[in-house]
Amino acid sequence: MANSYDVIVLGSGPGGYVAAIRCAQLGLSTAIVERENLGGICLNWGCIPTKAMLRSAEIFHYMQNAKDYGLVAKEIEADLDAIVKRSRGVAKQLNQGVGHLMKKNKITVHMGEGTLTSPTSLTVTSEKGSEELSAKHVIVATGARARDLPFAPADGKRIWTYRHAMVPPEMPTKLLIIGSGAIGIEFASFYNDMGVDVTVVEMLDRIVPAEDADVSAFLEKSVVKQGMTVMTSAGVEDIKVSAKGVTAKIKDQSGAVTSHEFSHVISAIGIVPNTENIGIDALVEMDRGFIQIDDYGRTKTPGLWAIGDCTPGPWLAHKASHEGVTCAEAIAQELGNTDVHPHAMDRGSIPGCTYCHPQVASVGLTEAKAKEAGYAVKVGNFPFIGNGKAIALGEAEGFIKTVFDEATGELLGAHMVGAEVTELIQGYTVGKTLETTEAELMQTVFPHPTLSEMMHESVLDAYGRAVHF
Repeated sequence: MANSYDVIVLGSGPGGYVAAIRCAQLGLSTAIVERENLGGICLNWGCIPTKAMLRSAEIFHYMQNAKDYGLVAKEIEADLDAIVKRSRGVAKQLNQGVGHLMKKNKITVHMGEGTLTSPTSLTVTSEKGSEELSAKHVIVATGARARDLPFAPADGKRIWTYRHAMVPPEMPTKLLIIGSGAIGIEFASFYNDMGVDVTVVEMLDRIVPAEDADVSAFLEKSVVKQGMTVMTSAGVEDIKVSAKGVTAKIKDQSGAVTSHEFSHVISAIGIVPNTENIGIDALVEMDRGFIQIDDYGRTKTPGLWAIGDCTPGPWLAHKASHEGVTCAEAIAQELGNTDVHPHAMDRGSIPGCTYCHPQVASVGLTEAKAKEAGYAVKVGNFPFIGNGKAIALGEAEGFIKTVFDEATGELLGAHMVGAEVTELIQGYTVGKTLETTEAELMQTVFPHPTLSEMMHESVLDAYGRAVHF
C-alpha cells in the first residue's frame, strides 16, 4: 500500500525534517506531512530570516560608525524593502534546500493539514482532497506559534507578532515591544539600529530574564546607551488601536499607570504549542498544551512520539533537531536495528543564543541556579577590554563568565555577552558534553589573537589565575 510507511513525521520544522532524514538514513520508509512551508517557522519566519535582517542592521550600524575604523561613509540610509527582500531570499533558498534534502533521502512529502485518526494513522487534507496514511510509528513535530495578548490580538497592521515584524508594511516611528526574551530583544535591536524609537516592557525584574543576572544587567546598560527605553517589573494593561497608531496603558515598577503613544506594537510574550485539532488529546499527556515525553521522545501511547516546540522546552531549533535524531534512532532500535544506540537528551547542555547587539550566549546553570541547586561555586569573569582581538575589532564591550563546582571542578555553566559570543559558546558546550573540569580547559591552548582566548582567561580567573586582567 503506497500510503503506508515505517515512520510518518507530522511537521517539517528543524525537528521534523531532521527526524525524517535520520529515519531515512537508518533505512526506514519515511513520510513528512506539512501544512505550510518545508523547514517550518525557524527556517521561513524565525531563526534564519531574522539573522539576515539583523546582519543588515549590523552593517548599517558599522557604516554609521565608519569613522571609528578610520573610514568615511556618507549619506548612508536604510532601504526597508530591500532588507526584507534579502531576508525573504535567504529563507526561500533554505526552503528549497530542505525540499532537495527530502528528494535526496527519498522521503515522501504530503502537503496538507494532518490529523491523527489513531496513534499510527492520520488523514491529510488539502485543496486536492484528503488521503489516509498509516505507519508503524508517528512523530508529532507541530511546533508552536506566538502567544497573542489577550486584550489586543495581533492584527498585522499596528499590533505585530514576530511574523509581521519580519515583513513590516512600513517602518515604525515609535515602537513598543512587550517581552524581552530572545525574540523581543532581537527585534528591539534591529529596529533600534534602523533608527526607530524603541521601548521594551518586561514584566520580570530584568531583561532576558532566562540569562545570568550579570548578563541581564550588562545588556540593559548597553541597550539603554544605544537609545532604547527599558521598563522592567512593568506591564501593559491595555492597548487601543486607532488609524494613527496605538495608545498603551503601562503600569511601571511603582504601580503607577500612564498612557503612552506608539506607532506600532510587537508582542513577544511567549509561545503556544500547535497541539489543538490534530487528534492527540486522548493519546498523550499534556501540560498547558505541551506534549509530555520521555528523554527519547516517547509519549504514553506506544508508536506515538513527539519532539520540538510542541514538547517541554527549551524551545530552540537545535534542541528540536537533536531530539529528532534521538527519536529516529530510538524508533529504529524498536524496529529491530541493533546498530543504533540512542542517547537520552541532556537538557542541561543545550546552548541558548540571542542575536541582539551585543550578542548573548549561554549554556548550563546560571550562578544563581547553581547555588539554588546546592553547589558551592567558583566563578570566573573576563572582560572584552582585556582581549587584543576585541580591541582591534572595535568591539571591546562585554564579558565571559564561567561557573564551576568548587568540589569537583565540573563546568556548571558559561555566560557571555559581546561580539560573536553566539559562535564562541559551542566551545563550552563541547566541554560540558565531555564532562570537562577546569583542569582540561586550563591546559587547552587557545589560538592568538582570537576572541576565544577570553574563554580561557575566564576559566583561569575562576581559580585566581587570569593573566591579562
